[in-house]
Order: sequence, then C-alpha cells, then structure tokens
Amino acid sequence: MRTISSSELIINDDGSVFHLHLRPGQVADTIVLVGDPARVAQVAARFDRGSREVEVSSREFHTVTGTYKGRRMTVVSHGIGTDNIDIVVTELDALVNVDFETRQVRPEPRQLTMLRLGTSGALQPDLRIGDLVFSRTSVGFDGLLNFYEGRDAVCDLDMEEAFMRHTGWNELLAKPYFVDADAGLFAAFADVTKEGITISAPGFYGPQGRHVRLRLAVPELNDRIESFRYPERSSGGGGGRRITNFEMESSALAGLSRLMGHRAATVCTIIAQRVALEAAPDYGAFVENMIEISLDRLAEFE
Repeated sequence: MRTISSSELIINDDGSVFHLHLRPGQVADTIVLVGDPARVAQVAARFDRGSREVEVSSREFHTVTGTYKGRRMTVVSHGIGTDNIDIVVTELDALVNVDFETRQVRPEPRQLTMLRLGTSGALQPDLRIGDLVFSRTSVGFDGLLNFYEGRDAVCDLDMEEAFMRHTGWNELLAKPYFVDADAGLFAAFADVTKEGITISAPGFYGPQGRHVRLRLAVPELNDRIESFRYPERSSGGGGGRRITNFEMESSALAGLSRLMGHRAATVCTIIAQRVALEAAPDYGAFVENMIEISLDRLAEFE
C-alpha cells in the first residue's frame, strides 16, 4: 500500500491539512461550496442555533461546520478559479479518505456530497437575471482535468468533439472537457432550477469574451458558443442542449468529484445577461434565495 509522502500531502504541525487548516473529523458528509469567504457567513447564519462546532479561516478558505434542520453540514469558501477547486476538493477528500497518521488511503472510501453555489453570466436570451441554473454538464476551458489519469472515463467525449468542431477550436487553447454533475442532485433540483451546460473559464475577462484594452484572439468565440447545440442534428431543427452560462469553477468540481467517487454539482444564480448586455451589481436577494432553496434540498437529499 502506498504511503503518501509529506511533500505530496502537507500536514501542518497541528494535524490540519495544509491550505484549509482543517483536521479529520471536522468535515461533514454534506458540503456547501461558495466562492466568496463572506458568503460562508450567509450560509452559516441559517444553521441550527448553537450547532456550530467548527469555524476556521485560512487565506481565502473559510469553513464552518454545524447542522441545518438537524443535518450535519459544512460550508467552505474556495475563492476564484479551478486551481482553487483543485486544492479544496483534494484536501476535503484527503480529510475523509486518508489516514493522517499512516499517510495511507483508508480501505473503505467515504463519499461526500458537494454543492457549489455560485453567480454567473447567462449566454442565452431566455435566461433572466435571478434565474437559478443547475450545471447538468460543466465544460472546462481551464485544462485542469487533463492532468489526471482517468479523465476520458468521466467525460462526454462525443460532446467534446462536437463542440470543438462547431467552434473551430483554437489549438493554442487547452482542450475543453465536458463532465456531468451527479444525477441524484440533478433530480433533487430539477423543479427549482433550469438545466444548463456551464462553461468554467480560466479568467473573468478574455476567457469569457470580455474586451477591455486587450484584443481577443478569437473575437467571435462567444457567438459560436451561443449557437452550439448538442446533438448537432436533432429532431425539430436547431434543437438540442445548449451552452447556458459562464462561471469559473464548476468543471473542476464535477470532474475531480467523479474521479474520486464523490457526488457533486453546481447551482448558479444569474447576475448578468451577456446577450442583452445587462448586469445586476446588487444581487444579494438572488443569492439569499439560492441559499435557502439549496439548503432545504440538501437537508432532504439521500
């Protein structure tokens, strides 16, 4: 059995994992992930009174563990980008599936349920500001999953190929990967969200087609993304699944979780309409609505 070296998994002197500063036993099986550390307080404010057992802050990673309607939950902030998701998901998995004393993987894997609550920009005209989109499929423009063995086994290779063909994918960019969310979570949220294919971009500006001072290498890429349908030749003419929104983390969460055997998904509230060129900078009420709905569904999820 492999012993994981100290350079591969760094454990702090207090027995906590390197970045999150959490110790084994401090993480619940149900985890809410948010980008903004301040949003942890919004989620934890809804926990049962007096139930907080853990609160730890380290860099952009803020964690609270307590209960919601009697169900033990952890909320963790991950910051921005799939690189941060690589850190958070790997360390959460290590906390429950690696023995920190022996540095060996535990023989019986523990499965986590992770739901990311994010904000997003819509790429289709019928999506309105305030709508909730469930990322049934996530598209990674970041290339993160391509570094891991087994990548093809958890990805929709046919959809990848169709997308690259439709967009005339630039070979200088990382090969995109398409990963489905957990089917059980999708079923649990189907009646309160809109189904989406969500792109995780490796940046907020150029990778999402925003032009400030620097020119875009492929100015028409967003138009090609918006017109993509899968399958390309579907009945009814022009139908099929479509890319719905941009954000920056869902692909890594979906891909790493599937590789590790966890259940994961992303729900985003739309705060910008990229087609109509509209945005809602004051979107607090939409986020509160998303949190309330999501915690209620997670409390009942089996």
